[in-house]
Amino acid sequence: MSLRQPQFSRRQIIGSVMAASAIATIPSKVFAALPTGTPLHGLSAFGELKYGPDFEHFEYANPDAPKGGRFNFSPPNWAFNQNVQTFNTLNSFVPKGDAPPRMELCFDSLMVRALDEPDAVYGLLAEWVKISADRNSYEFRLRNEARFHDGSDVTAADVAFSFLTFRDRGHPSLLLPLGELSDAVVADDKTVILRFSGKQSERTILNVVQFPILAKSHFTKHPFDGSQLAAPLGSGPYRVAEFSAGQMIKYERVSGYWGRDLAVNRGHHNFNRVRIDFYRERQAAFEAFKKGDVTYRQEFTSKTWATEYAFPALLEGKVIKREFPSELRPSMQAWAVNRRRERFRDPRVTEAIGLCFDFEWTRTNMFYGSYTRSQSLFETSEFRADGPPSQNERALIARLPGIVPGSLDSEPFMQPVSDGSGRDRALLRRATTLLLDAGWKRPDAGGRFLTNAKDERLTVEILVRSEVFVRVDTPFMENMRIIGIDASIRLVDPAQFQARVNDFDFDLVGTAFSFSATPTMEDLQNVFSSKAADIPGSRNFPGTKDATVDALIDEIGRVKSRNELVTAMKVLDRVLRARRDWIPNWHAANHRAAYWDMFGFKEPKPDYGFPVETLWWVDAGKAAALGKS
Repeated sequence: MSLRQPQFSRRQIIGSVMAASAIATIPSKVFAALPTGTPLHGLSAFGELKYGPDFEHFEYANPDAPKGGRFNFSPPNWAFNQNVQTFNTLNSFVPKGDAPPRMELCFDSLMVRALDEPDAVYGLLAEWVKISADRNSYEFRLRNEARFHDGSDVTAADVAFSFLTFRDRGHPSLLLPLGELSDAVVADDKTVILRFSGKQSERTILNVVQFPILAKSHFTKHPFDGSQLAAPLGSGPYRVAEFSAGQMIKYERVSGYWGRDLAVNRGHHNFNRVRIDFYRERQAAFEAFKKGDVTYRQEFTSKTWATEYAFPALLEGKVIKREFPSELRPSMQAWAVNRRRERFRDPRVTEAIGLCFDFEWTRTNMFYGSYTRSQSLFETSEFRADGPPSQNERALIARLPGIVPGSLDSEPFMQPVSDGSGRDRALLRRATTLLLDAGWKRPDAGGRFLTNAKDERLTVEILVRSEVFVRVDTPFMENMRIIGIDASIRLVDPAQFQARVNDFDFDLVGTAFSFSATPTMEDLQNVFSSKAADIPGSRNFPGTKDATVDALIDEIGRVKSRNELVTAMKVLDRVLRARRDWIPNWHAANHRAAYWDMFGFKEPKPDYGFPVETLWWVDAGKAAALGKS
């Protein structure tokens, strides 16, 4: 799962469109101050929408892009229960099972996100949305032309079914944001009302309008679970054309797609076929790219990027190797320590584990000088805390429950800088001291590992799913063993890895997330809140249960301006770093990408997303020259 923001312009929301007639433009206001009962063509958390009711296409898309050709790629990111190495279900929206990436291409949503704005959504299935007087209900009018792939209408009953099903049985990424959804009411065949309890964040709606809409008729005949290899009926620009479970899936563009001429879709979905092949190891995937079986690849292995991009096709100019700027969104890459387990509950233990990772040595000897050490859980964004708290941060800290006075007055917790030797003795001595202070005992004569009062060893198993992580994590493991931790690495197959992570069956696991540019309460709950800690499949891998963290997430749900959001996010960063649940590791400033020179695309890329598979197109002349037409 991929996870990823600089200063954002102040934005106020504007208003919108009524069916095909009167257009009401709403003065700039914060989201909470929007007038009620007015049809809106788009929503934004803070500030004016970039695109008015009559916009023709997003600026980052090419409306004249030709349709055709194929796109074979290795997905750089994925969501829900998806797995990039294997799959055994085509239901991507349930907690269990492994689904192929990009199943979401087969489904439309009420609204879609603009990738050149930090927090704006515009109508897709929904022609407009109205906000109720109490701001707890949202009425959506569906477009009359909206159709599923079998030609049947997309109705309000389908929308209501989708949201209620996700609320009750969906993947945690869908279930948690709908925790305060009271009901989804069918007003008429094309009008649905989502009613919330009043405890939701005002920005909750910006998340949930992007959820896929399912066909109620399909799941009347098929169970809503992770055992299904029958492709669910969709309404989106692609459908499943062919697959071999665990090996390959091919999506084909729907020639009669109902929404192809909508402004939000012009210039998108240009490939006739999108294919994903599944490889258990990265080297096999790289070899497929070198041969041209895969035509686009983002590279996440520094050694490969530095030493292996000298194959004939690249030297002949048939393959392009370049970097694209990363998105302007908070990124988090870290190891999670499972603090549900007794031996990891003392933060001194998790801090000691972190001291065993020598980033400086790893950067020089394994990363070929690439990557920057991560400190924050919201790197590359304005939400990273640095230096002592500001006056606004101090005021918020003073209101929080459970904060020891003065405990957050200094700089946020920082991962140390090592001497680059690979075995920094000072850091390892400090780690040993922390473990002894936490109650672990030195081994008896002839012994090697630390034990507790019950004579149980301090064991740490690093769970990985690919050989490349064994190589990178081995020095980390060896340093733990030097100070008396019985550390090991467990390499498991992709399906087992997913199942163990979903069930929180691990000691330490690495992961990467990308939050939205304007994080919502629901974004954060899934990763950090007490309510997510016991939900299988959530992203709260460490099992964080902290009243202060929960209060901060609630505060983020209530903020009325970006300044308030930045303040609350920085305080959250300070509190999370002080807890030591996560050990931040490294991040990069750019996407390292390589592709066969057969594509066209518009530059610059949008700031808040990089969906190559939906924005690029085949350049027929270039493809013919490569024999790939």
